[in-house]
Amino acid sequence: MDLFEYVNDVMAFFRLPIWRYLFYGIIFSLIVIWLAFVYWTYRDAKLRSEDKTVPIFWAAVVLVLNYLGLILYLVLRPPEYIDDMIERDLEIKRKEMLINNRQMICPACGSPIKDEFLICPYCRKKLKNSCISCGKPLNLNWKVCPYCKSTQ
Repeated sequence: MDLFEYVNDVMAFFRLPIWRYLFYGIIFSLIVIWLAFVYWTYRDAKLRSEDKTVPIFWAAVVLVLNYLGLILYLVLRPPEYIDDMIERDLEIKRKEMLINNRQMICPACGSPIKDEFLICPYCRKKLKNSCISCGKPLNLNWKVCPYCKSTQ
């Protein structure tokens, strides 16, 4: 068998229909993955931006630039979701309100309480003792009442 016959046999092997179908299957899979990336980019940009045109822009970038567009989006996208930003801002406002009002919170359940409470009205955690002579609230570790000077 000479080289020419060998090359013809190899070429005949790769001309079988299975190779064509395998090639088409790989191309189809790459197209489906590419379109899935376009859809994922649109959804992710929609969750991260308040502007309605930004998700369409990034989806178009991924559609046109393919995987390079996806890499660009992953590098340049906002670092957090809108819902996370809103939740963080609300938590900051809540903490500022507690600090500004000098309102205490229960160490057990985190509910707002007043300074003169002896127990938490929400979870019944003991917060302070009452003085045995004047009845004013005392911290749990105080040995003497600062109001009436009585020993506890």
